Amino acid sequence: MTAELLPGCEPFSASNGRDGVLVLHGFTGSPHSVRPLGEALADAGFSVELPLLPGHGTRLEDMLGYRYEHFLEAAERAYQSLSARSDRVAVAGLSMGGTLAVALAETHPEIAGLILVNPLIEQAAESFYEMMRGLLAAGVDRIPGIGSDIAAEGRSEVAYEETPIEPLLSLMDGAGAVTDRLSAVTCPVLLLSSRTDHVVPPSSGDLLAGGVLGPVERVYLERSFHVATLDHDQAEIEQRAVQFVQKVLAG
Repeated sequence: MTAELLPGCEPFSASNGRDGVLVLHGFTGSPHSVRPLGEALADAGFSVELPLLPGHGTRLEDMLGYRYEHFLEAAERAYQSLSARSDRVAVAGLSMGGTLAVALAETHPEIAGLILVNPLIEQAAESFYEMMRGLLAAGVDRIPGIGSDIAAEGRSEVAYEETPIEPLLSLMDGAGAVTDRLSAVTCPVLLLSSRTDHVVPPSSGDLLAGGVLGPVERVYLERSFHVATLDHDQAEIEQRAVQFVQKVLAG
């Protein structure tokens, strides 16, 4: 039985014009982590869709049965809904939201641009898989959480306190599939990379920047950790995102 939605995890939607931006949150996180970004884009006059991905925003047990393909299917549905009422669409994502955003761009060349904040692109090493499979074999289905990697004191995100292993391994497989098709991304990319990230290694951003065929504008965030959308560089991210979307959706 699904638990009640945690406060702050509500999806967000705005219909403000004929151009739209899809905004996607991260693994074990929720719309809370990227809602300020979605609201900034809405305030700038864009239609916005920020869905709650399956299994998120309630309790960890609700996530155990979901896999990467379910998250991608939900992102696809949200994209189709926004695209149906928009002339042009850009996609923004944090962490796994960035993985999903890139996956969408690989199959939808009409996407006008990507805004990626510390995206997960690089697949984990085989040693990580072996360690996780060992835990599963021992009857352990979760590890400590990855949420609230934020440098600013007193700030946190609404995220699960533990990480489910099987969905995590599925996400890593999905990241590998995304990596294999990076050359299919031909739209402009705004890549925002934290210098210090305790969740996704900087090499993920390097892989993305070197693999896509579209132009990449990479901005390094000096003061923020992984959840940069709620950290010291939040205002800069929002400003750059609005300016980028205005540029790629112009005309």
